[in-house]
Amino acid sequence: MTTTARPDGESGTVYIEVTTATESRDAAVALARMAVESRLAAGAQITGPAVSVFWHLGEFGTGEEWRLALRTRLDLFEELQEKLMQNHPWKNPEIIATQILAGSSECLEWIRASTRGAES
Repeated sequence: MTTTARPDGESGTVYIEVTTATESRDAAVALARMAVESRLAAGAQITGPAVSVFWHLGEFGTGEEWRLALRTRLDLFEELQEKLMQNHPWKNPEIIATQILAGSSECLEWIRASTRGAES
């Protein structure tokens, strides 16, 4: 069964997926471990390598990257972003949050229960 991403209208919990990329699998795994072990994210998926084509600092480039996707709550985004920035191998990494508009109630409850500050 699918539910909206606000399964409890009283709590107003908003769920998000936060993505970034790194130059290596090991760097992506290290960021994922940091985020999940600190309970800033319920879980992470790493995919790659992927080819990236981009403009950065006024220059055109291509490269190979590993994509990291983290599931969490909006109220944890600022802290998660700060930790990612502190531990990321790049000085100016792309860190993007996208709202999860719908998901199974079990999945959304897993995100809530597995992240910092969740009431048991």
